[in-house]
Amino acid sequence: MSDTHVHASHPALIARLKRAHGHLRSVIEMLETGKPCLDIAQQLHAVEKAVTNAKRALIHDHVDHCLDAKGSDTDRAELKAISRYL
Repeated sequence: MSDTHVHASHPALIARLKRAHGHLRSVIEMLETGKPCLDIAQQLHAVEKAVTNAKRALIHDHVDHCLDAKGSDTDRAELKAISRYL
């Protein structure tokens, strides 16, 4: 039995995270080549926001598509658990 859990939003999330991954690689290169700290901090902020936005989109998608609107005890527990990451 497969435990595949793919949503329609996942390809867009993957694309976002791949862009963030590329930016993070650039930040590492900036550090290695001695770029100014202000430039590095700006790029790190962009990476952080990209990851935060991807996480938020994933959680909202999960709430919208995986939890029962009737709110079973299991779904309420899962909502409580996942909302810690918002």
